[in-house]
Amino acid sequence: MEMELLAAGFGGQGVLMIGQLVALSAVDENKYALFFPSYGPAMRGGTANCTVIIGDNPIGSPILNEHEHIIVMNNPSFTKFEPLVKKGGHLYVNSSLVSEKSTRTDIQVHYIEANDLAEKAGANVAANIVMLGGLLKISQFSAYAVAEKSIQKKFASKGEKVVQINLSALKAGFEKA
Repeated sequence: MEMELLAAGFGGQGVLMIGQLVALSAVDENKYALFFPSYGPAMRGGTANCTVIIGDNPIGSPILNEHEHIIVMNNPSFTKFEPLVKKGGHLYVNSSLVSEKSTRTDIQVHYIEANDLAEKAGANVAANIVMLGGLLKISQFSAYAVAEKSIQKKFASKGEKVVQINLSALKAGFEKA
């Protein structure tokens, strides 16, 4: 099994965190994982994206022309990356912030109101984790319990309240998808 992901948005939206959590979950399940971040000079407000490839065999290169799964958190990312979803692939759109609609009929588009669901889970900044939950449900890149464990590890230093908000956000995205 191999899964290819590109996550994109503005700096500060947590797109690199999505990639890190996908890779961490894969490693926890003894899979190979490649995480390849790309971001502009400004951390908050600049562009940010990452490519993650996970699989049962060693991964040769992070360079892909098309991706099986793409998460877009804002309109510029939608415009730039929607054409790069492989035929038969999945586009995950943060419909709280992205007003664009896909006209492609050869892909599956999942509109997830990530910011709204994150707010209900306890923090608007967890919109990335809501999108991660949607990706988890559709792609099954990992077992749900393993993804929960990865979130607990990654956010443990920020306190139990932050961990619980992110676990709630993961569940909200998973259920929405």
